Amino acid sequence: MRGCPDVRIPFRKTKDGIVIEVKVEPRASKKGIAGVLDNVLKVKLTAPPVEGEANEQLVEVIAEAAGVRKGSVRIVRGRSSRRKTVEIKGVESI
Repeated sequence: MRGCPDVRIPFRKTKDGIVIEVKVEPRASKKGIAGVLDNVLKVKLTAPPVEGEANEQLVEVIAEAAGVRKGSVRIVRGRSSRRKTVEIKGVESI
């Protein structure tokens, strides 16, 4: 992933792409990928967890880091939780 040098991100392959586990930290001072902890990608977001703003920003951050369009990134599970499962279509690894 772009913006995360030397970080191995655990993922599962699917027929359309990959699935990763993500833990978000909303209302952070900066947005971006903070690293991997316990096989979960930690992502800091400046957006608050209100009306889907943090989810939208998460999709943007993941899409940019994976080098795909925002439409290729989907939150599969955990839309109202800090821990989420995210699918990235069109990639085989990160």
